[in-house]
This record gives sequence, C-alpha cells and structure tokens, in this order.
Amino acid sequence: MTAPLVGTLVLDCEGLSKLVNDDRGVTALVRRARDNGAHVVTSTVTPVEARHPGVRQARFDWVLSRIDLVPVSDDISRAASKLLAIAGLHGHKYALDAILSATALGCPGPVVVLSSDPGDITMLCGPRVRVVKV
Repeated sequence: MTAPLVGTLVLDCEGLSKLVNDDRGVTALVRRARDNGAHVVTSTVTPVEARHPGVRQARFDWVLSRIDLVPVSDDISRAASKLLAIAGLHGHKYALDAILSATALGCPGPVVVLSSDPGDITMLCGPRVRVVKV
C-alpha cells in the first residue's frame, strides 16, 4: 500500500479497526497523511460498527481521540439518501457506506477513503474520492 497525499483521509470500519489493532500498513498511511497535513476522519457511526468485545476499550478510546469524528448531520443524512437513490441501492446493507460516503464527499479534498469494500464506496462516491483497499 502506498500512502496517499491527501487533504482528508477517511477511515471506514475496517480502516478504523486496523488502526485500533495497530496494523502496520494502515498506521503508516495515517502517519503519512498527518505528516502531510491531512485531516484523518471517520463518521460518528463508524466506531459503533467497529466496536466488538475483543477490542481493548482503552486502545479504542485512544485511537478515537486522535481522529476527527464527523457527526451525522441532517445534511449528511440527506446526502447519503440521495447517494443511495442515484446508485439504485437501498437498505441496511448500504446505509453505513452511504453515510461514510456522504461524510467523505463533504470533506476538504482531495479525499482518500480507506475501505475494505472499495466497490460500494466507489459506486456511491464516483470519481470524486480515491478509494484505497485495506
């Protein structure tokens, strides 16, 4: 994985989980993004999706304290709904990806999303963000 030079680095559930688990590749990407002045963010719903009983709470809280959590505002909710409609998608299977995509599209660019599911994020965001598989 090569580290992107970005304005905003957005973590999906897997990106956040790998950062919490101190994955070398994701940790290096986040470090490089920060070194280049990028913001590192995720949606406020992502920690809910990423949290599981095997995660040490202190580590999880520490990682969350080091990234910006973007709240799901009315605008993000509406934008996510529109992204789903444009892509012809619906339901809970795509809801969190749509919220994360709307969050990413509202961030200062260029934007890179670290995702375990680049197909869905690309389908929702189109060419407006770069998606890196983690």
